Amino acid sequence: MSERRAAPTVGQVVLGKRLQELREAAGLSRDEAARVLRVAPATVRRMETADVALKIPYVQILLTAYGVADDEVTAFVGLAEEANRPGWWQRFHDVLPDWFSLYVSLEGAARIIRSYEPHFVPGLLQTEGYARAVLEAGTIGNSGPDAVERHVSLRLERQRLLERENPPHLWVIMDETVLRRPVSVDSRVMRDQLDKLLEYSARDRVTLQVAEFEDGPHPGTYAPFSLFRFAEPELPDMVFTEYLTGALYLDSAKEVSAHLEVLDHMTAGAASPQRTEGLLREYRDSF
Repeated sequence: MSERRAAPTVGQVVLGKRLQELREAAGLSRDEAARVLRVAPATVRRMETADVALKIPYVQILLTAYGVADDEVTAFVGLAEEANRPGWWQRFHDVLPDWFSLYVSLEGAARIIRSYEPHFVPGLLQTEGYARAVLEAGTIGNSGPDAVERHVSLRLERQRLLERENPPHLWVIMDETVLRRPVSVDSRVMRDQLDKLLEYSARDRVTLQVAEFEDGPHPGTYAPFSLFRFAEPELPDMVFTEYLTGALYLDSAKEVSAHLEVLDHMTAGAASPQRTEGLLREYRDSF
């Protein structure tokens, strides 16, 4: 049986989908592919859905059975070996939930990240003090100060994504609640956080908008979510939405389209980036 991983990398997701496409193009069912490998059909399914690492001997046998040319097999195997390498975030496995590991992988591979956040400043934009205050106030705080500090370190490490040479375009719509809710009795925490948001708002590849109270309800009020778009044509847009103890990853065209429509609607109704900058300054001066 293939070895389970804590969470798939984006490469495993892409190659798993490609394996399924090649199998279907060859006219084979999962049961038939499993017979080629002499394993249970569930093993083939788990490889295609990236629930397990890509076991290289299995990949080679399957690609040959699917009629893939030798040079393409060699290239695919090279990509599979690369995809199986642990991501940097796996050194935080002691505090990183399995369901969030894929998010970090998607985040690092995305070309565009569009998010709606009704409660807190998104993790990629948080200051160290703000992140610590949020984590201490939440359920994670019950795990003790050492776990909180590990989570803070992970969050700060994720932010290096925005400092690389070709960062993704981060487009965030925050509810006005985010600016109104202090996360600490120390007013400097919110003031420093608003300063950081102002700094990011001036960047070319960061777009910030605020959904103001005065504009009334909007279709995104149900839950926070993020939509990822990738440069790789093999990987479709994906949506992440989180709940208290887990998350959902959605990639069906219907579900992604619905979330994209909501984002577009909210973008049109939210404060423009220019007005948002003014709002950030107003709130900053109030702390």
